[in-house]
Amino acid sequence: MTDPTPVFDDLRDESEELDRLVGELSEGDWALATPAAGWTVAHQIAHLAWTDRSALLAVTDLEAFGAEVEKALADPERFVDDGAEEGAGLPPARLLAEWRAGRDALYKALCSAPRGVRFPWYGPPMSAASMATARLMETWAHGQDIADALHVMRPPTDRLRHVARIGVRARDFAFGVRGLTPPEEEFRVELTSPSGDGDGDGDGEQWTYGPEDAAQRVTGPALDFCLLVVRRAHRADLAVRAQGADADRWLNIAQAFAGPPGAGRPPKGATE
Repeated sequence: MTDPTPVFDDLRDESEELDRLVGELSEGDWALATPAAGWTVAHQIAHLAWTDRSALLAVTDLEAFGAEVEKALADPERFVDDGAEEGAGLPPARLLAEWRAGRDALYKALCSAPRGVRFPWYGPPMSAASMATARLMETWAHGQDIADALHVMRPPTDRLRHVARIGVRARDFAFGVRGLTPPEEEFRVELTSPSGDGDGDGDGEQWTYGPEDAAQRVTGPALDFCLLVVRRAHRADLAVRAQGADADRWLNIAQAFAGPPGAGRPPKGATE
């Protein structure tokens, strides 16, 4: 069985990097609007804190997590926004402290979780490693919203490997959630990792998925692919390329997260 510890550590490191971005913000900065409609920087951190708490309950307290699921079923359109709204109303220092404590508790719970056990979630049950991967993806994606609000460029890291993998594995879901039939054939996905490509010439390590001889192909920088599948950038602004009609269609709808796709980001300049 593969050791899941690296993804637990990567989740911790991704969270700590975001913490460095928000830890010294002024109260006014916490109130800045992010690209997610109606969500400030505080809403973004509050959402991460809320989801970490839910994940902790899923791993440690099945009864309490079941009660959270009942709340979600009672108001499926609002429960995510309500959780973010509640946390965003806290003083920034308290919100920051609660996020730190919650994610630390989740990290310890994931590290001590029994191997092979699957834990309940709002969708299909997940292993501890899968839960950590999903949390890392969300932390990175919501961190991008915050970075955009602050006009900060975040250097990409090889932790994006986890985000890319979810994006590839979620291909059929992206079709299905839109009422489309997924392609029968596998795609080849070839992504250039952030490491080893410091000069931007695309010669870094390659992350590859799918059969090497597949007719349908997707290629490009891992960063751009990850921005695409978390819907934090429009395809027109990214250097991700498709070969084949089905692969091309996928790039228009790709998403790494569960739930409805949402509007996504418009192309740069579209609202200027």
